Amino acid sequence: MPTTAPAAVKTVIVADDTAFVRDRFRTALQSAGHRAMTASNASELLAHVRADGATIDLVVLDLRLPTLQGVAMVRALRSISGFRAPIVVFSGTIANAEEVRELSLLGVAGYINEYSAVQHIVPALAPHLFPDHFNRRSSPRVVVGISVSYRLGNTIAAALTLNISRGGLAVRTTSPLDPATAVKVRFRLPNGTRDIDADAVVAWTDRRLGMGLQFTHIDPADQAAIDDFVRAHFFSNRKA
Repeated sequence: MPTTAPAAVKTVIVADDTAFVRDRFRTALQSAGHRAMTASNASELLAHVRADGATIDLVVLDLRLPTLQGVAMVRALRSISGFRAPIVVFSGTIANAEEVRELSLLGVAGYINEYSAVQHIVPALAPHLFPDHFNRRSSPRVVVGISVSYRLGNTIAAALTLNISRGGLAVRTTSPLDPATAVKVRFRLPNGTRDIDADAVVAWTDRRLGMGLQFTHIDPADQAAIDDFVRAHFFSNRKA
């Protein structure tokens, strides 16, 4: 049976040195019923986590916060006693591919564009807020809304993606299919010149958000195009 999204209130810290980003994420989270705190620099963030580490459910992190940056910031968070929450990084603040590898070793597998559309913010963060209710792909995900069609037998449905990774898609739909259902999907990457076809299986469902599709077979050239798209996302419009 499809999984129903829990209604629990979660506590999230949004740490970014730009007020516009902090305010948008805080508004989106609070509108969904969650508790959102903000920090504009490393000192504020570490103070929040030291005071409330055991009750924090997620940190959304700008890696270029004033006074402590990059992997050192994540290590400082992980060193705080009682803090075990997942960390999602703003993709535009990543410096290079080596930093992505180091973050992966520290358990960071969540990335989000700090300028994501407001309606995409909470769905993109939901797998990290409710990890027990999602089969999470371990590779980085790019939040992007592109048209996708999926076919089950002779039935074809159209939807928009919530995000894409090298291993699959999350799709926004109010009529998700049952987990383990095999489907065929077709979509086109932004600025792509041709459609990508793949076989996939439903990995998770949530009637308030949609469903996750995990690729089971895809042409190597199409897989390479997806890999390039995901990789390029992290180094475009990067903060100085």
